[in-house]
Amino acid sequence: MSTNKFIRTYMPWGKNVLVWVISLVTIAPLILIVINSLKDSAQASSMGMDLPTSLHFSNFKTVFEQGKLAGSLWNSVLYAGVSTLLCVLLASMAAYVYARRKSRLNRFSYLFMLLGLAMPLNYFTLMKMMQLLHLVNTQFGIIILYAAVQIPLSVFILYGFVGGVPKELDEAGIIDGCGPIRLFFEIILPLLKPAAVTVFILAFLNSWNEFLLPLYFLNSASQWPMTLSVYNFFGQFQMQWNLVSADIVLTSLPVVIVYLLGQRFIIAGMTAGSVKG
Repeated sequence: MSTNKFIRTYMPWGKNVLVWVISLVTIAPLILIVINSLKDSAQASSMGMDLPTSLHFSNFKTVFEQGKLAGSLWNSVLYAGVSTLLCVLLASMAAYVYARRKSRLNRFSYLFMLLGLAMPLNYFTLMKMMQLLHLVNTQFGIIILYAAVQIPLSVFILYGFVGGVPKELDEAGIIDGCGPIRLFFEIILPLLKPAAVTVFILAFLNSWNEFLLPLYFLNSASQWPMTLSVYNFFGQFQMQWNLVSADIVLTSLPVVIVYLLGQRFIIAGMTAGSVKG
């Protein structure tokens, strides 16, 4: 068999096997956590992949009550939800201006904003700024931080998508009497739905999983999101791996649901943002 024929025959199978292996390695920790969340304390102590002898759904009730997850769940929904909506709104407006008015100042501002994709946060100066504005240990402050961290990537994705919207639509709207605000919200924003949904999902997932920002800027346990509650719960029940696993499952479940619901929008939006602009 010639080399070219061998490659054409067996290469697709090799790629499929490689993808399956990588997928199994990636999903194995999640399967491990789910299995051990349904075991009793003794069987879960080894954190093995063996199936539980009996299903203990009461672990989730225990975690929810002892871990006080109701308040943390509300905080996470509040922080991630409001900051994501704010991020989508501001990023879409900024991307629209950058794409339509390509002046030197706007170009510099756009490139300067994209530095946020690569440059790490300076927590010392950020803490000083938050203290100056009296935003430390406040829900409003953490929402602003979450939104600010997600805006650079969001603008990048939306900027590429706005470039594909014909400028003739702007001109037609202006001729029909639309002002700038009405033009954006009634004509442009509905056309940005695939990219806007992508930005929403990515920003929501990143905000929900954020750990360092609330750790540094939220001192009150009553304002902690789910990530800090899991960290605190692990410190209290680190020997009861069934409860720790159940806690992780409850924390991860909203993220998995949101991602599964919007993964097709993520693919469409990321593709648009990477090939345009």
